Amino acid sequence: MLQLSVLKEQTDRVLAGLAKRNFKTAEADVAAVLDLDQRRRALQTQHDTAQAEANELARQIGGLMKSGDKAGAETLKARTSELKTQIKTHADELAALEKQQTELLYKIPNVPHESVPAGRSAEDNEVVREGGTKPDLGPGAQPHWELIKKYDIIDFDLGIKITGAGFPVYKGQGARLQRALINFFLDQARDAGYVEVQPPILVNEASGYGTGQLPDKEGQMYHDKADNLYLIPTSEVPITNLYRDEIIAADKLPVRNTGYTPCFRREAGSWGADVRGLNRLHQFDKVEIVQITQPEHSYAAHEQMVAHVERLLQQLELPYRVLRLCGGDMGFTSALTYDLEVWSAAQGRWLEVSSVSNFETFQANRLKCRYRGEGGKTQLLHTLNGSALALPRIVAALLENNQTPEGINLPSVLHSYCGFTQIK
Repeated sequence: MLQLSVLKEQTDRVLAGLAKRNFKTAEADVAAVLDLDQRRRALQTQHDTAQAEANELARQIGGLMKSGDKAGAETLKARTSELKTQIKTHADELAALEKQQTELLYKIPNVPHESVPAGRSAEDNEVVREGGTKPDLGPGAQPHWELIKKYDIIDFDLGIKITGAGFPVYKGQGARLQRALINFFLDQARDAGYVEVQPPILVNEASGYGTGQLPDKEGQMYHDKADNLYLIPTSEVPITNLYRDEIIAADKLPVRNTGYTPCFRREAGSWGADVRGLNRLHQFDKVEIVQITQPEHSYAAHEQMVAHVERLLQQLELPYRVLRLCGGDMGFTSALTYDLEVWSAAQGRWLEVSSVSNFETFQANRLKCRYRGEGGKTQLLHTLNGSALALPRIVAALLENNQTPEGINLPSVLHSYCGFTQIK
């Protein structure tokens, strides 16, 4: 959530950034927030004035009672009663204005970093760099949805039988590969200084609002109405919310956490070739990395996180590229996002496997996640997160890019984790 002080003091910058996002109601929404703030401050002044008068009258009433002037005291008590009614009315109106203002602020996305390119869709994203070599598979190469049938390692039909479309069953070498990747990613994160946590996969409403999934993506999350809990779309949500309403000591920064969880997304409206096989699922596994740090260090931390994901892809021997997302393709909460994609040789296209984002103070303002700076003053922190990595499309690329007539060769870094070198 944008800070009110930023909206007031940097209105032009906010509007220019929201225009880069193609956020159509920016001017109206910002104007409405500022108008509500003016009304709230004027009402607060009235409330404070009435409260001060009531306090002064209470002091005077005490003196009149001591002097025996009961008539004078009764006159002041009548005025005090009027003031109490006014104060109660003001308090109710202030609460209503603050609620209205907060709900409106929840609708406004983050302001993009100055380096974010203008654009409306994925076609306008900027390719920062590429790595690795695309394999030449030759004729007869099969997409992963055919390979998983051939080697009987993932069963979509069983998933449909048990749950529904988008909930695959991993079997045999497929299940072992899945577990191997999770352990490999966690070990690499640990070696890079991230502390592993195992968070809940159901979160409450406050957690959803804290990291910005609510109200923005409410329809995309699985919701248990009986207990008002949400299945997590990413472990970013519970891990970052560990620090909700916390003031973190400066010597404990930066916070670095990693965690593995299953993730759940309704993916309402998704269809077409892009969702075949493992390309898009309702349940999938992911290892996440999260950092919380002082504002002056967050963009260096962001680059470090991108480099960490790149190293994973290099060790998996997958051709990849790094994209800087344009304003129109960025997530609601992000100030700057790098996507990392791997080349799917059999499909002949790039598959997104990671998003690494800096949210600046946008999440921290909702979370009330702060630290004490110089002089003991509390300041908002910057939060960052990244997929390191999401498994489905990594598996898809590993299967497709490494297929041979004899079987699917696995990168050497996974041999000890899997206990085998080839799927056959």
